[in-house]
Amino acid sequence: MKVINLSEHNSVLNHYLKEIRSISIQQDKMRFRRNIERIGEVMAIEVSKALDYAPEDVQTPMELTQVNTISDGIVIGSVMRAGLPLHQGFLNMFDHAENAFLSAFRRKNEQGQLEVVSEYMAAPDLNGKTLILVDPMLATGLSLDIVYQALLKNGTPKALHICCVIAAPEGVENLRKAMPEESTLWVACIDRGTNANKYIVPGLGDAGDLCFGNKL
Repeated sequence: MKVINLSEHNSVLNHYLKEIRSISIQQDKMRFRRNIERIGEVMAIEVSKALDYAPEDVQTPMELTQVNTISDGIVIGSVMRAGLPLHQGFLNMFDHAENAFLSAFRRKNEQGQLEVVSEYMAAPDLNGKTLILVDPMLATGLSLDIVYQALLKNGTPKALHICCVIAAPEGVENLRKAMPEESTLWVACIDRGTNANKYIVPGLGDAGDLCFGNKL
């Protein structure tokens, strides 16, 4: 799996990252959601450079001309609920895309071990499509692995792009092992690691709670 760390080159992405990390600014849920959405828009533009294109005729008021347009059939998939604002950012750029939504939540099993459970999926046919799987936080990679395996029930995509805002090195390495070799992982930033509760540090906290409020 190819890993592209967008923080290796300075861009406006740095400004949005600063704001979603800031303990004072992130208390404004509307701004937090909008910043995640804007990060999705920036990342979508970067991903668009790796897609397939083909010339398409277009009639202007003056004459017929050609424009190279995206030829991939795109499906944007996200993990509810934290992934929804990031999903919207990608959809703002790829407004012709199909969409997939999956649930994933962590719980302790009878042995006291942490496991990820997925109970809901709404997705189109994925055969021959380019799947862009988005999730703000990549801690262990377990959630993304579970939802990707669930999506394969709807077909095999021709290409896979995984897009995360903040990642931990262990999550990146786990995805390297779990995902197809020809897939690409795009991250806005790779942090130091995870703590005992599997939260990314320095990270930003719980992205879902910051977007939509605390859960029970």
